[in-house]
Amino acid sequence: MISPRKLIKMARNGQKIAAMRTKRISFPRHNRDVDDGSCSTSSVADKGHFVAYTADQKRFMIPLAYLNNEILKELFKLSEEVFGHPSDGPITLPCDSIFMEYIVLLIHRGVAKDLEKALAMSVATSLCSSSSSFHIGKTNQQLLVY
Repeated sequence: MISPRKLIKMARNGQKIAAMRTKRISFPRHNRDVDDGSCSTSSVADKGHFVAYTADQKRFMIPLAYLNNEILKELFKLSEEVFGHPSDGPITLPCDSIFMEYIVLLIHRGVAKDLEKALAMSVATSLCSSSSSFHIGKTNQQLLVY
């Protein structure tokens, strides 16, 4: 026979496991050929991360700490203007995966505040296309060399 104390402990453990499962949100994947490090291949976001898709349907799992970055804030504003609020689908950012990889790399490296603001302003003035974002990425990357 199981003691009441052990039974309560087992019930609490079961509740914790069930609560962890309900907190995870899964989004359908549109593109299955993801091969780079900054794109995610799992269907569920890791703890402390959120998932966003680019205009070319690449899936990115981004740490929640990056939400304070001015560049991402500007991308979210543009996303709202272009795509609206997603009611039942994933967040889609109005840029391509090359630009998003560059943004994630800059944030990960700890980009300087003045460069962050300048890039956020350039994102605000033009939508991200693959040719212009690649050009912006190359010029700003040269500024980061120490």
